[in-house]
Amino acid sequence: MDRAAPATPPDIIATDLIPAPLAACIAALCGTAARISTLIARGPLGGTLGAAVGANTDGDQQKELDLMADAAFADALRGTGVRHHASEERHSIGTIDPEGGLALAIDPLDGSSNIDVNVSIGTIFSIYPAARTPEASFLRDTAEQIGAGYFIYGPQTALIVTFGAGVQHYVLDPETRRFILANDRVAIPPQSIEFAINASNYRHWPQPIRAYIDDCIAGDTGPRAKNFNMRWVASLVAETHRIMMRGGIFLYPSDSRKGYERGRLRMVYECAPIAMLIEQAGGRATDGTLPILSQVAASLHARTPFVFGSAEKVDRVAAYHDLPDEEVSALFGSRGLFRA
Repeated sequence: MDRAAPATPPDIIATDLIPAPLAACIAALCGTAARISTLIARGPLGGTLGAAVGANTDGDQQKELDLMADAAFADALRGTGVRHHASEERHSIGTIDPEGGLALAIDPLDGSSNIDVNVSIGTIFSIYPAARTPEASFLRDTAEQIGAGYFIYGPQTALIVTFGAGVQHYVLDPETRRFILANDRVAIPPQSIEFAINASNYRHWPQPIRAYIDDCIAGDTGPRAKNFNMRWVASLVAETHRIMMRGGIFLYPSDSRKGYERGRLRMVYECAPIAMLIEQAGGRATDGTLPILSQVAASLHARTPFVFGSAEKVDRVAAYHDLPDEEVSALFGSRGLFRA
């Protein structure tokens, strides 16, 4: 990373709650995230961070900060025991420490379309034991993750992380530049009146999703008998963090558009780590019907529909998919989102 930033404290995060084999990796991620946070906080004073500089393997536009963050994390992981390294910004899997025992998948900068409008963005990562081959390290049962987390760069910079025994919440102290534990047992509130979905794609959704949203929109006069609020930030980390703190549900279904038949979020870099966090915090994470944990990505950049949040809400969405086609159609026909 070219821009000047404060030095990383050697004890940037306390390691007593972090498994010893992962401590060096997590500390390196924290140090890089702290520097990225400083750069983001400078906004346009830090340069043209939101400038388009190309596209990744799937044609998604890359910003300058996407590539800066990607290079910074990869450099920081040297000597931390990460053998196989997969990034959403790279075509193929790389090797960092040839004798290392870990495999790390990372989305270096989630929500980068929000850089120029000062909306929260983040970094998502997933850790597995290194397998015999690079592909086997990541194209495997997602339940085999041994760590997962995200950094959110917003009014506070925070790390939400799990190692399979609950979810920890750390906040970056702007004075000491250390990540301080704020909560060692994050739990998603079971009740909430919020849902997050991009309603502009309503006409493309499958009928069970339309029926579920119709019933939310119907409010206290509809079958749910309560009023709901819709949220949409277009930053997966920001959406996840809100649900972690106050519950609700996030939906990014498959739809009828070309290229969206399996949704748009990537299993390896986004859905698998978020699913582990959500489940560890007492929520659910599915592809609309089936749990994300225990699924296997078909390829490194494979996509999947994604529904996660408070357990009762996610289970209800799955129930809509179980209804007979004629019953879902009837629900849809009587309660249209944009009908008077």
